[in-house]
Amino acid sequence: MTRAPIRIALADDQPLFSAGLKMILRSQTDMDLVGEAVNGAAAVELVQELCPDVLLMDIRMPVMDGITATKTIMAAPIRPATKIIVLTTIQHDEAVVRAIQAGAAGFLTKDTTPDFLLAAIRTVHSGHSVIAPAITNELLRDYTTPATGNDAALADLSGRERDVFLLTAKGLGNAEIADSLVLSEATVKSHVGSILAKLKLKNRIQLVAFAYENNVLN
Repeated sequence: MTRAPIRIALADDQPLFSAGLKMILRSQTDMDLVGEAVNGAAAVELVQELCPDVLLMDIRMPVMDGITATKTIMAAPIRPATKIIVLTTIQHDEAVVRAIQAGAAGFLTKDTTPDFLLAAIRTVHSGHSVIAPAITNELLRDYTTPATGNDAALADLSGRERDVFLLTAKGLGNAEIADSLVLSEATVKSHVGSILAKLKLKNRIQLVAFAYENNVLN
């Protein structure tokens, strides 16, 4: 059975960049560019109307910036299934952290290669994140304000879930966590899902942000 193509929308106000991106996306048989917007407000309307699978969202746009647009989309009473990847011109950008905290599935710099961009879209569509853990940790360490040690933040987690939480927050993947705790990868995946649900987090990137904000990694 042939899978339906990944429905993609683009929000960016730079015509030259957008034109190149659209050419790349249209060259893929498993992707379908379903809409585009030139500002954040239009991006919000586009998601409400079309509910694309993945939205590539520029951070700095007129009318409404990409961070506000991301927050607005994610705060909708009936949140769409759309996964958002934010785009930025610089990697070490405080705005990226705010976008992640707003619910973005990850970020890409605008100088990324076409192959990496396409792989990132497919990765996010499959339910994973597209930001290297080391970059996540560096960004959040520099741009979040940790609270005083807050063990109560993890009070709802079981002992094993706390173990998985801490290793995940340090950037370990499921296989590495499984090896470290002598668990199966399926069990680790189940624990991560339970942790995200209990802490009301959307993805592993937000889990890392939560760890830094609550100062539970020390």
